[in-house]
Amino acid sequence: MSKEKNRLPDEMLRPAAELTPEQRDTALAFHVERLLRFGRRHKLVKELDQIVARNELLDLLGLAAPYEGKIPKEEFDTPTEILEPMLDLAAAKGLFDDQVPQYRINFETRLMGTMMPRESEVCRKFRREKAKHGPEAATDWFYDLCVVSNYIRTAQIARNIQWTAPTPYGEMEITINLTKPEKDPKVIAMERLQPAASYPKCMLCKENIGYAGRINFPARQTHRIVPLNLAGEPFYLQYSPYAYFHEHCIILHDEHKPMTMDRDTLAQIFDFVSQFPHYTCGSNADLPIVGGSILSHAHFQGGRYTFPMQKASIAQPLRDPRYPGVRAGILHWPVSAIRLIGRSSQQVQIVANNILSAWRGYSDEKVGILAHTGDTLHNTVTPILHYDEQDGYILDLALRNNRTTEEYPDGIFHPHKEYHNIKKENIGLIEVMGLAILPARLKEQSAQIADILCGAPNTSREPGSPLAVHADWIDELLAQYGSDMTPVAAHAAVRSGIGTVFCHVLENAGVFKQDDEGRAAFLRFAEKVGFQKA
Repeated sequence: MSKEKNRLPDEMLRPAAELTPEQRDTALAFHVERLLRFGRRHKLVKELDQIVARNELLDLLGLAAPYEGKIPKEEFDTPTEILEPMLDLAAAKGLFDDQVPQYRINFETRLMGTMMPRESEVCRKFRREKAKHGPEAATDWFYDLCVVSNYIRTAQIARNIQWTAPTPYGEMEITINLTKPEKDPKVIAMERLQPAASYPKCMLCKENIGYAGRINFPARQTHRIVPLNLAGEPFYLQYSPYAYFHEHCIILHDEHKPMTMDRDTLAQIFDFVSQFPHYTCGSNADLPIVGGSILSHAHFQGGRYTFPMQKASIAQPLRDPRYPGVRAGILHWPVSAIRLIGRSSQQVQIVANNILSAWRGYSDEKVGILAHTGDTLHNTVTPILHYDEQDGYILDLALRNNRTTEEYPDGIFHPHKEYHNIKKENIGLIEVMGLAILPARLKEQSAQIADILCGAPNTSREPGSPLAVHADWIDELLAQYGSDMTPVAAHAAVRSGIGTVFCHVLENAGVFKQDDEGRAAFLRFAEKVGFQKA
């Protein structure tokens, strides 16, 4: 954050609506120079590149000449405080419709795109950093580029609400995601009028680099990717613009092809972690319901982050006498998972493939697991891999099943209906690891529920109440806590309750339940793979 804001000329701080067209253009030109100074300071542009970027910005903003006055020295970590007044002025000038949030975001991205290095330059710099200073230095540089270009929207991400919640499995992490704006009726209506588009094919395709965006597709002028070779296949590394955790990255296949989960998939994940041992890497499953991401494009997710699942202990140690170099165990975790630990990547992969192969065709009707109904397959896995200097490769394989019934039309091993007020969406990779991504509506709703615990009227049973979806849960909270809590205690109680619900949601996703029958069934499967109790 800059301490120099008071040095900005007073006329540059006035609201856009108070300025004449001439004053507005002067202010815009002033902010262009501020943005260029930011770009130079953060090495987005060099001296000669700055001339090109200035001319592009002048053209984009409809300005005839640059600002010639003095520009204050500022030390911003991100360009947000420069971009916001520029966007207000550009909207007042009619350069975009400021009533549509996506147009504002797209125009902002277009502004920053004028200072971005070419894709080939980014790739060369990444390779050079990796060769000279190592993989961590390369990702540090690439991540910083994505932050200072505002591709990773750190100012918006900081508004997300986060806390931890204790559970029988350890602390879970809860996030109410406020980063992506809610769509209003005007935007929804405009989206319906958009012609069908097939370019880019999805938001993960490499063709997103530099794409201008549209009302229903984000602008990507600041988007850059770097090529990787994983187990002989071409992939690219990019970062998520709405990071759910630190250095949240996506590893996408060169080709737009569906997600798979097989021996090759595991080999690619291991190759990524061997190349970038400071990153965790995992994959969503390859089937609907249990694959909580874009199934149409093969990709992995990772980042420099320790997830709650990685801190989980072993509930039941296992061993496979054929592979003495691999330690194993059933994880003490709500989603059924087996952990493998070993210094030999090859041996850990062999055991992991044995588990995957056995699970693909495994049925146990006593606990509701069917491998297939007709030709429809139901069993797959969610793998999560990280490297530890002491223990070597640590792979958690979460067992997934996507079967549905009349009783559970959304999925037997999916959040059950009584928890849909908190989490209805698929449980994908990030949630499996113990990080809840919850909808923005819960910010206001949880505050209203806390007020009820403090004595405010309970309106959840009234017709049309926005709290109707929470009515049963509110009754449970009132029965537990009463309605005369202090605001601080009520706030904590609601957060704790959300954490408890998320824990139950993960238990719903577990194919082997946390009871004697479930534990016995899990051991039966482990024995089928070739494991013995250790």
